[in-house]
Amino acid sequence: MRLTMAQNFAAGTSAILMAVAIATLGFSVSILRAQGAHDSAAATFRTKCAVCHGPDGAGSEAGKSLNIPDLRSPAVQKVPDAELAEIISNGKAGMPPFKSSLSADQIHGLVRYVRSLGRKK
Repeated sequence: MRLTMAQNFAAGTSAILMAVAIATLGFSVSILRAQGAHDSAAATFRTKCAVCHGPDGAGSEAGKSLNIPDLRSPAVQKVPDAELAEIISNGKAGMPPFKSSLSADQIHGLVRYVRSLGRKK
């Protein structure tokens, strides 16, 4: 069966629209997944870190009395990700270790969250 030129055009257009719809859906899902990961890390930060580091990373009154660094500062933001993950895992100075209460994924999520605090300053 031979298709007319109009039918060929309609079939091609439908295929293109379907591809665009699939790509848009995939992009939307990846954005939602990333937002979910950020929200999860933010919740972990609030429960495990904000007591000393404050909700914005600048330091709570208790944290400032312990001379904790401002997580938004250039000094902290230039620390490599692996080193930040190690500090969260093993603690440093007066900071307790979290390797027994947080998964590796949660620790890496916190590193990404700390990076996001630096962009908000």
